[in-house]
Amino acid sequence: MSQSVPMTPESYQKLQEELKHLVRVARPKVVQDIAEARSHGDLSENAEYDAAKDRQGHIEGRIAELNDKIARAQVIDPKTISSDKIVFGATVTLFDVDNEQEVVYQIVGEDEADIKAGKISVTSPVGKALIGHRLDDEVRIQVPSGIKVYEVTDIQYR
Repeated sequence: MSQSVPMTPESYQKLQEELKHLVRVARPKVVQDIAEARSHGDLSENAEYDAAKDRQGHIEGRIAELNDKIARAQVIDPKTISSDKIVFGATVTLFDVDNEQEVVYQIVGEDEADIKAGKISVTSPVGKALIGHRLDDEVRIQVPSGIKVYEVTDIQYR
């Protein structure tokens, strides 16, 4: 059995919109580009044809990937979660014991992860380490530069 892919409703919506665009716009355009390039004659030295075929391969691959993720999607709305533990969707405030600074992360699916926006993947080392912890817990996380020690100062589901 294939593994479910946890994601927020926003991420699920984005994947559906991207799939719709690829199927309705990008795929027909690349088919048209291939037909046009074919009409130029000898395909063995036709760079336009090769480029269009490459684009078609990328588009079809992405369509297959999106269909798979959407089929396995486990849509989780953080607003509906009530837990005193850190789980998928939590927005967590951490106190970095070493540099005495606060950081805030939301634990999201892989496709949504964006460290600049404070969104970390549930499958990342930090995301995995935080899961299951409670308020005031000390969390030790192995990172490339060594071990980070955080104290959980707030957990919200929004």
